[in-house]
Amino acid sequence: MADLIKELVSGVVDSALKEILKKTGARRSATKRTKRRTRKAGSGGGLLAEIIEAAVRKPAKKQVSRRRTAAARSKLRRRSS
Repeated sequence: MADLIKELVSGVVDSALKEILKKTGARRSATKRTKRRTRKAGSGGGLLAEIIEAAVRKPAKKQVSRRRTAAARSKLRRRSS
């Protein structure tokens, strides 16, 4: 009888542990995420096409920091006090 109870309890504990491990993802090894470069469907021209595309594409704009206006600064001052 005691053996039966012991087996039942160990089965319940075992299944509960499996469930917890499955939910937390502790079993799976953490993989390092890498940025993968994908090929575009239309690009088949090779090196020359890449050079032309780079020349045609606009360069990224530099981010400009914006200065707060006097009204925005006074509003900020009113909110904080």
